[in-house]
Amino acid sequence: MERRLRNTRRALAVALSFLAFAAAAPPVGAGTLRDALMQRMAQRGGGEGELFPEADRGPASLPAGIRVVRDVAYGAAPRQRFDVYAPPDAHGAPVILLVHGGAWMIGDKTNRNVIENKVARWVPRGFVVISTDYRMIPEAQVPQQAQDVAEALAFAQQHAADWGGDARKFVLVGHSAGAHLAALITANTTIAQEQGARPWLGTVSLDSGAYDVATIMRSQHHRFYDRVFGDDPAAWAQDSPLQQMNGRILPFLAVCSTQRGESCPQAQAFVAKAQSFGSSIRLLQEDKSHAQINKELGADAVYTARVEAFLRTLDPVLARLLAP
Repeated sequence: MERRLRNTRRALAVALSFLAFAAAAPPVGAGTLRDALMQRMAQRGGGEGELFPEADRGPASLPAGIRVVRDVAYGAAPRQRFDVYAPPDAHGAPVILLVHGGAWMIGDKTNRNVIENKVARWVPRGFVVISTDYRMIPEAQVPQQAQDVAEALAFAQQHAADWGGDARKFVLVGHSAGAHLAALITANTTIAQEQGARPWLGTVSLDSGAYDVATIMRSQHHRFYDRVFGDDPAAWAQDSPLQQMNGRILPFLAVCSTQRGESCPQAQAFVAKAQSFGSSIRLLQEDKSHAQINKELGADAVYTARVEAFLRTLDPVLARLLAP
């Protein structure tokens, strides 16, 4: 009985939180209510795990027998760490570097939605998977966060052989805010080069809604973007993957949610500009929520196959390991 009362109180709290949000928030386009609530919790400093406790509770379920190396330091700050998941006998394996989302303010490399299905899918197939943290706002602003991702990439490349990986066969995969940061260092590779990173095979952006920061900030937008991107147009341009792109970029897959009104149009504009420079870039529109695009990669067979079709084009080793 006591447990049932606790669950009832929790449900009432969620409902009241939503009603307060719905009354106070400006229009947010065609995004799902769940995604809008996640963004509201980001404003408050909370996250999906706070509003939906079942989402991230407990450790991720990982395949038996894999090698796990936790909290590898690529910098001096506490959040400049990444975790490595590797086959026990890996040698010359391709490496997938995951960059979590969380509105640039929250999130964690151990989040189940970030790692569980991706590690279960790719490590048994011969990949090393690395999940990285980076400093959060207000400790670091967007340019410093992009530098963190680039520094993690550079350090992982330098030490890839320690875990059986191949420094020449890296793929960058980011979701949400992490997708924005991955797109930013792909559009402007100077950021990565200055941190010592070598060219990587390609980038997969999982539902970034911030390809064109300048346009977002000049129009009606989520209030938490003001905290993230500020009010300086010069900073908007610096933080915008679309505006930072000035030539051909690395192979790129832009996955977007058709359930979010702002997602696919932003991705389409980024793809069109990259194509104008002769880049190898694809657009993948998915009828999934913002959260599902992250969580179900590795679990949903059809969706995963579409992403892996892109990965197979990047390198013969990836094509062999991901053969249908």
